[in-house]
Amino acid sequence: MPPDPATPAPSDAESWATLKRFLPYLWPKDNPALRWRIVIALGFVLAAKGVILALPYAYKNAVDAMSESKAASEAVSVAMALVLAYGLGRFTGVAFDNLRNIAFERVGQVATLNLAQDVFHRLHKLSLRFHLSRRTGEVTKIIERGTKSIDTMLYFLLFNIAPTAIELIAVGVIFYINFGIELVIATAITVIAYILITRWITEWRTTLRREMNDLDGKALDRAVDSLLNYETVKYFGAEAREEERYGDAARSYAKAAMKSENSLGLLNIAQAAITNMLMAGAMAYSVWGWSQGRFTVGDLVFVNTYLLQLFRPLDLLGFVYRSIRQGLVDMGAMFTLIDTSVEVEDKPGAPALNVKRAAISFENVRFQYEDGREILRGLSFEVPAGSQTAIVGPSGAGKSTIARLLFRFYDPQSGRILIDGQDIADVTQGSLRAAIGIVPQDSVLFNDTLRYNIAYGSGDASEEDVLRAARDAAIMPFIEAQPQGLETEVGERGLKLSGGEKQRVAIARTLVKNPPILLLDEATSALDSRTEQDILSTLHRIAKDRTTVAIAHRLSTIANADQILVMEQGQLAERGTHAELLKRDGLYADMWARQQAESEEADIPQS
Repeated sequence: MPPDPATPAPSDAESWATLKRFLPYLWPKDNPALRWRIVIALGFVLAAKGVILALPYAYKNAVDAMSESKAASEAVSVAMALVLAYGLGRFTGVAFDNLRNIAFERVGQVATLNLAQDVFHRLHKLSLRFHLSRRTGEVTKIIERGTKSIDTMLYFLLFNIAPTAIELIAVGVIFYINFGIELVIATAITVIAYILITRWITEWRTTLRREMNDLDGKALDRAVDSLLNYETVKYFGAEAREEERYGDAARSYAKAAMKSENSLGLLNIAQAAITNMLMAGAMAYSVWGWSQGRFTVGDLVFVNTYLLQLFRPLDLLGFVYRSIRQGLVDMGAMFTLIDTSVEVEDKPGAPALNVKRAAISFENVRFQYEDGREILRGLSFEVPAGSQTAIVGPSGAGKSTIARLLFRFYDPQSGRILIDGQDIADVTQGSLRAAIGIVPQDSVLFNDTLRYNIAYGSGDASEEDVLRAARDAAIMPFIEAQPQGLETEVGERGLKLSGGEKQRVAIARTLVKNPPILLLDEATSALDSRTEQDILSTLHRIAKDRTTVAIAHRLSTIANADQILVMEQGQLAERGTHAELLKRDGLYADMWARQQAESEEADIPQS
């Protein structure tokens, strides 16, 4: 994937730390077959380099055979044989490179898979607080870039940087043996200068590209913002103003883009100057040696061929350097996700929750989010086993926080939450959540079939379980009316279904789970009155023989509850049945009166 210069490059220490962290994925201790593949791939790398390093000898000898005063037939025979050997060597080098890729492909894929799975596993262990504070797109972008960067990193490090380093050393030895230390020193100085200048200009280009990308994003944002607000622009006759704003942003981007492209030209010129300076100097040195009788004509070709082979991978050094730096950033971001601390963890040796009656108790629970505002202030209440308890109150009273604490998405700062006398902080999270089913206000479905979404309630749900749950949730008539039945796709987040249909699928999913505790978190507040009544009758039916906690905004939906808990500012303000609370003429009675008045106003025909 193309590198993203918008991300700051890591320091050398951070780069080495990231590479060291990745090594166990590349060289897994528990997979000897994979390690052998790496050894074989590196063997092919060395073999390919050996062949490539031998080719100039064939080239040199072919030229010498043709230039020396021998019989024409003999010279042609020798030269043709060497040319054929040269061609065979080129083919062998290409074959070894591709065999290397074949041997290493599984290594790269397994390393990528294992790292991606570790990140995905970690993300599911992280708290709700983490996921609410990070954009989903940002996290998925980190995973996508990080996994793609692995291929880039491995290819350039193992099959570009390392082989080029080997070739540099080998060419230095060959030049020393055949031409003396002078050519070795000249080559070394030139290569070092080439690398340093390439790195310096590439760092400068990265800054320019970062600026260019930022300006490109601003221009795009202005265009999208203007087009999304098309009607507003028309209302105020602001077309010219919008065009000017976009034009300013686009011109700024164009200037930055020109700087970036010009810097690329400067890089190419600098690289070409260094390369050709060495080539010219080496060839002049070879010609001088030939004039002195020290070298042959073939030596001129010999030196030229080696230098061309040497600088071919170095020509890509700027791109390789930038790609590796960006790859380290992307991979480091993945490791940062893996290293993110888990807020809610099971205690070592925690037992599974043993639910017998499904009674729930909150004991002096205090909880606050990161902003320091206390949401629950010493909250205490009990939900008897098998009862239906409703929790109501104004917005911000802490009703939904109770649901999140019950699922242990957060741990309270103090106090305890008990189920059948067992502190939920002492049992495994898996067993706790297996005991609770929820029908939320906005039932988000997976972008899959009705069957998949209903069966999601249990990992081993059978066809009969799915059909029974669909019937009990009263969604079966809708399913039977679809041409594809249970295989009907629901769309992203279930957007192909109506609100009532989504809620019925969510109810069916909960029925498949068959939990002893049922949590209804404003399950009907987003529905119209008729659909709400249909869903309520279904919910009342499935709530039988279960401990049910209903968080509600519309008081009419919970009037038949065994007990109603009225929350205000994180505390329990009132408790009782619907009739008892109305007689008390307190907060609940006031809320009831206001909702009844609003309902009556809504029923008055508009003239």
